[in-house]
Amino acid sequence: QVQLVESGGGLVQAGGSLRLTCAASARTFSAYAAGWFRQAPGKEREFVATISRTGGGTYYADSVKGRFTISRDNAKDTVYLQMNSLKPEDTAVYYCAAGTYSGSPRPSDYVYWGQGTQVTVSS
Repeated sequence: QVQLVESGGGLVQAGGSLRLTCAASARTFSAYAAGWFRQAPGKEREFVATISRTGGGTYYADSVKGRFTISRDNAKDTVYLQMNSLKPEDTAVYYCAAGTYSGSPRPSDYVYWGQGTQVTVSS
């Protein structure tokens, strides 16, 4: 069982930056691929970024490519999402997830989920 806790969300102006952190409870976290998803009010949960077990492979949604960077520190059982050049359309609850399929953009391929952290970007 892996528990995930997100932090780092908040209110930021358009063009600003935030860094989200996802801390895992289990020392086996390095055995899982990790991903970030987001869900805006009235919309389905959508893929943002994913990273392989070792951190050597990353994959991004087209909407965030070039602005967001996913990384991980397995020694700290932590995954990060650096978000730059934020836009109002990035406003959503951001979720961290862990799964066994490296590089998957499908929420159904992720087994463990955090509770989410709110990101609000004002125009």
